[in-house]
Amino acid sequence: MSDALDKKNVATNPGLIGYAHTAGSAVIKPEDMGKVKGKAQMAMRQQTQDALHKIYRQIELLGKQAQEINNRIEVSERIYDAQMSFEPIINHNYFLYERNDGGDVLSMVGPGEWGRKFPFSRFLAKVFLMADHTWKVEFINEDDIDIEL
Repeated sequence: MSDALDKKNVATNPGLIGYAHTAGSAVIKPEDMGKVKGKAQMAMRQQTQDALHKIYRQIELLGKQAQEINNRIEVSERIYDAQMSFEPIINHNYFLYERNDGGDVLSMVGPGEWGRKFPFSRFLAKVFLMADHTWKVEFINEDDIDIEL
């Protein structure tokens, strides 16, 4: 360094100072770190909340699917405990009725096909025999039903 420069006004490491050290240097503005961190934190929260909401929706869907399977099991057991005078065929609809003595009957005859005298105390459900031998409930007579679904 020349003697013409005052040594106390010259930086020894000008690349490490927090401001421009020559007229042609890039402008260096101090950042409000609280503002920067706040924006980053807000973005992080938004992303993680979105991810959590997706997981919660998946949990709801899995719970609903598990409940539907449980319902099929319950209905299937009630139907298999019911009186059947025939062998049900896969991929066909059947009708579940309750007899006057409280027992159940599975029938191929729908509730509107009995004519003048309806032989049961009530119509419970229209069901469909699936390939896995469980029953899909296609209609429930919710006015009179005791099947827990």
